[in-house]
Order: sequence, then C-alpha cells, then structure tokens
Amino acid sequence: MAGIDHVLTSGTFSLDGGTWDVDNNVWIVGDDTEVIIVDAAHDAEAIAAAVGDRRVKAIVCTHAHDDHVNQAPALADRFSAPILLNPAEAPLWEMTWLDHKPDESIAHGQILTVGGIEIEALLTPGHSPGSTCLYIPELGTVLTGDTLFAGGPGATGRSYSSFDTIIDSISGTLLTLPGDTVVRTGHGDATAIGAEAPHLEEWVARGH
Repeated sequence: MAGIDHVLTSGTFSLDGGTWDVDNNVWIVGDDTEVIIVDAAHDAEAIAAAVGDRRVKAIVCTHAHDDHVNQAPALADRFSAPILLNPAEAPLWEMTWLDHKPDESIAHGQILTVGGIEIEALLTPGHSPGSTCLYIPELGTVLTGDTLFAGGPGATGRSYSSFDTIIDSISGTLLTLPGDTVVRTGHGDATAIGAEAPHLEEWVARGH
C-alpha cells in the first residue's frame, strides 16, 4: 500500500548573502519495498532511517535552493539513486554543488512511478526558475515545495524569482487540481487546494 512518510529536518538556508534558520519537510513516497525521496534537506541520517531497507528509486528535488538539496548527493551515493531536477535550476544548484551534478532532468508532465502509483511532475516556476510540484492523484496529494504554502505563494524577493510568474503557476496549474487535494509543502503545515484558491486575488493585491 503506497503512502507518504514525513521527516522534519532543521538547518539553514543561504542566498543573496543572507542565512536563515529553517525547518524543512522531507517527503518519502512509496510502499514497503521502494520509495522516492522528495527534497533531501539537512539530515541525511534521519532521512535514511525513515527509508529503512526500502529501495530508493530517485531523489527528486522540487527546486535547488540549498536547504532542499544539501543532502542530495550524500543520499544519492548511499542509496545508488539518481538525483532528478529541472534543468532551469542549474544556476541555483551550482551555488551549492559544483562537483556533483543532477543525474536526470525532470520536465512538466513527466510521470514517475513508485510503489505502484504514478506521480506527475508539474512545472511551477516563480519561486525559482524550474520549481516543480509533484501531483499524486491516487493519494489525493500535491507536494508543492516552496511554490504554495498554507496562506499563500512562496517567497519571490530573491535571485531567480518572480512574483508574477509564481502567481501564474499557482493559478494556471495548482488551482486547477481538485479542491480536496492535500497540499504538502516544503516548510510548515499542510493545507488544501480548496482552502487556498479563494485567496488568489488578495495575494495578487498584496504582492503588488
């Protein structure tokens, strides 16, 4: 039976000369035999413990800010698993990793399979150029990275980000999902598409 495990990790996020303490949500999707790791953040040992003896098919990065990828190479080596990342994230990835490149690209509409379920990659740029959400219809869930949170869109005040683009991504891609779809985010609490959709106009007003 496929499901989603959650690991909360803590560390720092650095960009544009600043560093902040952050807690990150790491998601492990799959069944009793195989999984994917989504956003390998901060604590490789805790993530590996949650994986247990299951086979890791891939380490999928929703985007390449350092707090979401800082353990990706270590876990890739440990589990002999490929790292998947949208190619538009290359400038951010290279801020953290120059000697270890992602193994495979991930594109809009691409289907990943693990534990007998399908996961659809949805390109949602804005927070970063290649931000990618992972929609899992069978589990009624979308993993949104830092694109959509409980209460609004992800931050867009830093390098390689765009407020107008993230609003387009949310309104044109995420808010078209069924309203009861659970939104599991990169930081903080979960929400639902139907809970966030009514607030789109106020986000736009607030952003401008």
